[in-house]
Amino acid sequence: MEKTQRPQEFTVTIDGITLQFSSEESLFSPHGADKGTLHMLAHVEFTQDDVLLDLGCGYGLVGIYAAKKIPPDRVFMTDIDPCAVRIAQRNAISNQVEGITLTCGNAYEAVEKSKFTQILTNPPYHADFSVAKAFIEKGFNRLAIGGKMYMVTKRKEWYKNKMIAIFGGVRIWEEDGYYVFLGEKKAPSYAKKLKK
Repeated sequence: MEKTQRPQEFTVTIDGITLQFSSEESLFSPHGADKGTLHMLAHVEFTQDDVLLDLGCGYGLVGIYAAKKIPPDRVFMTDIDPCAVRIAQRNAISNQVEGITLTCGNAYEAVEKSKFTQILTNPPYHADFSVAKAFIEKGFNRLAIGGKMYMVTKRKEWYKNKMIAIFGGVRIWEEDGYYVFLGEKKAPSYAKKLKK
């Protein structure tokens, strides 16, 4: 007999905005908001003109919070896990931010939009960095000039060097063992030519 997962229910308040979420054990941080994600969101400045991508959205905290700060139809969310996308869709409805575009796919493959002003992500911590590498390199190409990529991780050096190589510079905040990185796209091409 197959065991059914009991959904996890919790409330998150960020900057005076209270959100209700349900999640499942198979998803990242299923019992509450991840501290690293909250540290990242504390550094993001939203404007009404933003077009934002929540990359690897999980149950949807980042994108749903963003859709309370900017018009929901300017928020795009994607995840490789169909379960995450299904639950994020449900959470978007329960938090009354209909209008978000949600897609299921690997990194950017299901996202048709480009010229984002913000890409926010908390990438999986893979030892070989292949996921983060694709997130950063392809993310740069999906940003508008002046667009920003925010990323939070528990490792510093590789991410710092990669962000500098692609964006030409990086801003880093360190809090509670997490590193929040900010890269801004100032030119149409990578800062350094990448080796094949």
